[in-house]
Amino acid sequence: MLAPPWLDVLDDTAHVCATQRRPDLADRIRRRRAQLLDEKLRVVVIGETGQGKSQLVNALVNAPVCAVGEDATTTVPAVVTHAEKPTAAVVTAGPRAIEGPARQPVPVESVTGQANREAVAVSGPPVVRAEVGLPRALLAGGLALVDTPPRAAMETVDSADAVLMATDATSELSASEIQLLEQVVRLCPTVLVVLTKIDLVPGWRTVAQRNRNRLDQRGLMASLIPVSAALRLAAARTGDQALNAESGFGELVKCLHQDLPGQADLLARRSVAALSTTTVEALQNELTEEFAATQQPDNGDAVARWHAAGRRLEKLQRDANRWQTLLSDEVSDLISDVEFDLRDRTRKILVEVDEYLETADPAKTWPEFEEWLRENLTTVAETNSEWLLDRFEWIARKIARQVAPHREDALPDSLPREVPGDAIGDLRMPRVERFGVGQKLFVGMRGSYSGLLMFGLATTIAGLPLINPISLGAGAAFGAKSVFEERGNRLKRRQHAAKTAAHRYVDDFFLRYGKHSKDTARQIHRALRDRLNGVADELRGEITATAKTFKQAIDDDTTRRTVRANEIRRMMEELNVLRRRAQALATPAQLPAQRGITA
Repeated sequence: MLAPPWLDVLDDTAHVCATQRRPDLADRIRRRRAQLLDEKLRVVVIGETGQGKSQLVNALVNAPVCAVGEDATTTVPAVVTHAEKPTAAVVTAGPRAIEGPARQPVPVESVTGQANREAVAVSGPPVVRAEVGLPRALLAGGLALVDTPPRAAMETVDSADAVLMATDATSELSASEIQLLEQVVRLCPTVLVVLTKIDLVPGWRTVAQRNRNRLDQRGLMASLIPVSAALRLAAARTGDQALNAESGFGELVKCLHQDLPGQADLLARRSVAALSTTTVEALQNELTEEFAATQQPDNGDAVARWHAAGRRLEKLQRDANRWQTLLSDEVSDLISDVEFDLRDRTRKILVEVDEYLETADPAKTWPEFEEWLRENLTTVAETNSEWLLDRFEWIARKIARQVAPHREDALPDSLPREVPGDAIGDLRMPRVERFGVGQKLFVGMRGSYSGLLMFGLATTIAGLPLINPISLGAGAAFGAKSVFEERGNRLKRRQHAAKTAAHRYVDDFFLRYGKHSKDTARQIHRALRDRLNGVADELRGEITATAKTFKQAIDDDTTRRTVRANEIRRMMEELNVLRRRAQALATPAQLPAQRGITA
């Protein structure tokens, strides 16, 4: 036996639901598939509160199986099927999840009332539904009538082969009823609108025509059948055929008993078409929203961070050129200032040297003078070196704040502070002439000879001999004067020689230490530059790695969204094909309009 064509559509729809991770829709499709394979024809009766829905079911089966009245509102579904003898039961859920439903037999006339009461009770297991079995010819062909609670009507419509919607004749269809009908038609195209309580409204025909016009205006292909449950039940009690015909149930019963069972395959096809179409549309709506999301990337934060990293790299490069130029300028200024400071300090020392040697005799004070000069030059070297290093530390901190303001290790661990010992050098005492006794006698005799001769000649005029006491005294005076003058000249020559030696010593110090100072500045400059370049390279590497991470995340997200967008396009095509297959099941052939079968 060949499987019906709608079976493949249902199976494919369930498979698509499972693929799209919608187990709830897949379970609904499978439940409906099992129901369609059953021979029963499920007709769900819906309607708002007070529209005569339960009384309509009672009138169809000529038995008070559904509780009616102002206080007897339906709270759980009631399923009325065929049975050889009247039976009824309240079905409740098991006390534990592993247990199946339990059936509690109750009288037929009180089954729905008891089910309603137990449904609102706090204690006891929850009531699932009420089941009623009646020996009725209307139900013998497999028809099952389902009376639904007003608030849970849509939960059972998707499992219906046909729907009866009850609305009383006291007023036209309300906006909420029209909205309910539009929802029902999407899930079950076979819909009959039953206009109840026509026995209470003399102008029910006008209401019926207005309702038909409203249905046509909204494009709802649901036929309308006016009935009176009160007349139907009264006719059943009295056997009055005319009264039964006046109730309008003849047309409704004929549709349920003859027309609908005769079009079981058509009903199944339309039900499957509606269920599959709505399911596919729900999946398409989800995919459409997801596709729109793939076109609107949610990686804005990553993109912003990537651009920020690029700007940081550009800024780091600009800052590198700027701080290197600034460092070179600062070091050039520092070397010039250090050299000037060294020259100024050494000149002050030379001034003191000249002032000291103007009066001091180097031959007597040279050791003290040498020690003093060495100590002063050592102080100059240390002071100049400290100033050089302090300025370099200030420059280093200034540049480091520009290169890496948050890095505490941006500067070298230490700077060289030792002063080279050869920068001071050795001061040699200049050669000093000795002015001994023999030299003093020689100089004295040479001076005395001039005095003796000059005064001796002068006294000869007075008749005195050349050598006389006066000439001898003058010779002695001139001799002493020559000795004293020679002693002074020799002192000045010693002082001049000492000054020359001191100046040469200080100049040598200036050259040696000046070179050391410049070499130290260049060494520190290179070390500081290399260290800051290393820190800048580390920062550049960190920023580059961060930028690569964000770029990879952006590329991965773009790839993922592109792949997902292509998958969605493919799935949409498959769903469109499935939707066309489902819509093709609903053939244009239909039952007579008065039977309430919609196209």
